[in-house]
Amino acid sequence: MTPPAATTDSVRFEFGANWSRFIDCVDQRRIEAAEESLVQMTGSADAIRGRTFLDAGSGSGLFSLVAARLGAARVHSFDYDANSVAATAEIKRRFGPPEVAWTVERGDILDRPYVASLGKWDVVYSWGVLHHTGRMWQAIANACDLVADDGVLFIAIYNDQGRKTRLWMKIKRLYSANAVGRAAVLATFIPYWTMRGAVGDLLRLRNPVRRYRDYRSERGMSIHHDWIDWLGGYPFEAASPEAVFRFVANRGFSLRNLATSSGSWGCNQFVFDRR
Repeated sequence: MTPPAATTDSVRFEFGANWSRFIDCVDQRRIEAAEESLVQMTGSADAIRGRTFLDAGSGSGLFSLVAARLGAARVHSFDYDANSVAATAEIKRRFGPPEVAWTVERGDILDRPYVASLGKWDVVYSWGVLHHTGRMWQAIANACDLVADDGVLFIAIYNDQGRKTRLWMKIKRLYSANAVGRAAVLATFIPYWTMRGAVGDLLRLRNPVRRYRDYRSERGMSIHHDWIDWLGGYPFEAASPEAVFRFVANRGFSLRNLATSSGSWGCNQFVFDRR
């Protein structure tokens, strides 16, 4: 498979600003939910305990924290966005186990010299990041190169929905282009999603508030911050599960676990073992 050409678009969503707001929501219940999701996908806590863990595009730093809490021998977090780096450092300050060697810095997964300087890692984790670089296939290839022999690669990539994906790409670019576009997208989608969810819950005789309370049980995240991340997340690419599998398998990996998304804006999650 030949990866598409890199985008030269200068429009970029401020991911770090969103994550900086999210960390004020982080509490013990969210941390435990995130732990459960990581253990579920990797198979057991032993997949992390005593192993080195690289968080490529750490965002809020929540999953770097989870790796540290699960007993990783060493954790290294990096992100392209300076605000994400600051958010990760703050999560480390608030919750990080002092006995774990955990470093946080700014870095770019597309920067080959930087990637080479990182060496090899037992677990390379990059959830919902590589498709926002503007060169997704190169980012995936660079992430593969960071995995040690017998190591694990855990990535999550947006599911390609064809025409829906192309439409969302236009919406995301509009949001990220300027304040007027951002206001228009927010005014259109946030009330719609809120009302649609509330009506659906009431018709099923469910408490509408429960939808937001229960959302944090899925990876410990916040539905509001995920909505903003989705609406503004540009650059934006997507791929089918088959395309990601072929691309990574050709680099010496076998698939350990796969969780696909049927939704128009979900991520397919892949856990690969380096053969």
